Order: sequence, then structure tokens, then C-alpha cells
Amino acid sequence: MKSRIEPVRWTPPPSPPIRQPKHLAVEVVAMPGEGPEDTLIDEDGSVLTGLLDGRILRISADGRTITTLADTGGRPLGLEWLADGEVLICDANRGLLTMDRDGRVTTLLGEVDGRPMRFCNNADVADDGTIYFTDSSTRFGVDEWMADLLEHTTTGSVYRLRPDGELTRLATGRAFPNGVALSGDQQTLFYAETAGYGLFKLDLTTDGAEPELVTPIPGLPDNISRGSDGLIWVAIGSPRNTVLDVLLPKPPVLRKIVWALPDALKPKPADIIEIQAYDDAGRLVHDLRGTHPKFHMPTGVRERDGRVWLSSIGTSTLAHFPTPTR
Repeated sequence: MKSRIEPVRWTPPPSPPIRQPKHLAVEVVAMPGEGPEDTLIDEDGSVLTGLLDGRILRISADGRTITTLADTGGRPLGLEWLADGEVLICDANRGLLTMDRDGRVTTLLGEVDGRPMRFCNNADVADDGTIYFTDSSTRFGVDEWMADLLEHTTTGSVYRLRPDGELTRLATGRAFPNGVALSGDQQTLFYAETAGYGLFKLDLTTDGAEPELVTPIPGLPDNISRGSDGLIWVAIGSPRNTVLDVLLPKPPVLRKIVWALPDALKPKPADIIEIQAYDDAGRLVHDLRGTHPKFHMPTGVRERDGRVWLSSIGTSTLAHFPTPTR
């Protein structure tokens, strides 16, 4: 049964100017399951991803060999490296998990403020082991992510978890905070707000610093990551939806009606691929757009050693392309 939504009015920022992105051509690798939401690249070029059914997979660099490493028993989203080759898993249903080299999965943090995390989404890890992560909504889980966008009650938060277990809420009341990435000097945390159409930053050197908008994103940003090229790569899950933009400032009852519609009639992500990359000053370095019949709705992006890998909750494939020159 669907959850009830209680929408609030919000006026979206003006649409960004018309862009002329560079053409993006990708190759795809079929997965043995649905919804590879994020990727993580190992030193040998192999790729890790998590599927809708809970499996964590390793895909060889040539895409020919796929191995199951573990099963979280939940819904794995963001993946990051920890020390000694362990993997941090943001599991939407179970919270922050760790996976060791033998595939053993352990819960690192399942609750915040005495409640189970509802939508643990993405993370980054500092050199000292400090983890920065997002809990996108206290209202809806991953299966009802669209409800949060329609409701726009901004219940998401950004957290810091120190190696000694100290947990700090760095930002709260945010509009579906999603991907996170540290700056090169690890003094700033960048994060995407999917429902806020923006890339934001937090000054980690100042206690209680408020989030600042770095740049609007021409769509709904999802996972972000710092590449080996030093850039912050942003997966744009979909361009801004005209219907949603029109409804957000209107009487909330209209969005209740939309939420009650069959899934086939609800607004949908566009069947395109849009990726951007920024430097730490917020300057746009790469602006890419393309299509592929077997890949769309990019939710994760990862650049390493001359190749960019893309993932998507809306497909059963990964996509990749060479890192573009500046």
C-alpha cells in the first residue's frame, strides 16, 4: 500500500540557460539483475556495484567476468573504499554496512537519533577514516523515492561519522541530499540535493557551517564522486521535469492526485544520459549528453585512470566511456 504524502509548496529556481553539451557515446555491460545504482573501481580496473536484490558484484575490467561478492539482504546504493580493501556500503534499508575481503557484511551504523535510517544513500571517506554520508528522507524509503520529490518536505540530512563512533549531523532539513564528495584538501564536503536541483558545499573547518549553493544543476543530480582527475563528477538522473516544476508551487492537492495515479501515468525520468564534472571552485569542466537504447537515468558516476563508469537504478546495465579531454 502506498504511503500518504503531505506536499508543501515550493517554487523551483529558474531553469538554467539552454546548454550545448558535448555528445556522449557509451558502451554498456549487461548485469545479471536490475538496478546497479553505484559503482566503485578497483586498482585493476574491475568494477563493483550493488543490485536491487541486494547482491554486490565485481565486474572484470573487460566486462566479461561477473562475480557475486556478497548479499546485503537489503538495497545497496552508494559504495566507497575503506582501509585494507574493505568496502563501505550505503544500504537504503539497513544503513551503513561494511564488506570485508571475504564478503562478510557487518552493520556499522543502522540508526541515527534512535531511529532506523530510512534512506541511507551515498558516502565519501576521508583519509583518516571519517565517513560522510546522506540519509535522504525520514518520510520515505528507496521504493518510494518519487514520493519524497512530490512531497518536498525536506527531511534529509548529511552526517559525519568519526572512526571513534562520534556521529554529527552536519546539515538537516535538506531537499533529498544524495551524492557526497570531499574536496581535494578534504576541507570541504560537496553534496548534491536531488530535489533542490543543486550542488552544495559544507565548510568542514567551521563548526555549524551552513550549506552553500555551489552551482545549480540542470536536472536532478544523484550520486557524485571525485575522480582520479581531481574533478567532481555528477550523475544527473533526469533533466528537470516540466510537470513537476509546474506542480511544486501549486496547491498541494494536485500532487496528491499525481501520487495516486498508476505508475504508468506518473512523471518519468527522460531516456537520456547526462553527466557533468566540476572543479573545486564550482567551474563546469565537462558537460555531456547522449543516448543508448540499453542505458538511461544515470544514478552513479565514477572516473578513474582514464575511464568513466556509469550506473543506473533504471536499467540492468552499466555504461562506460573514456575520460574526455578538457
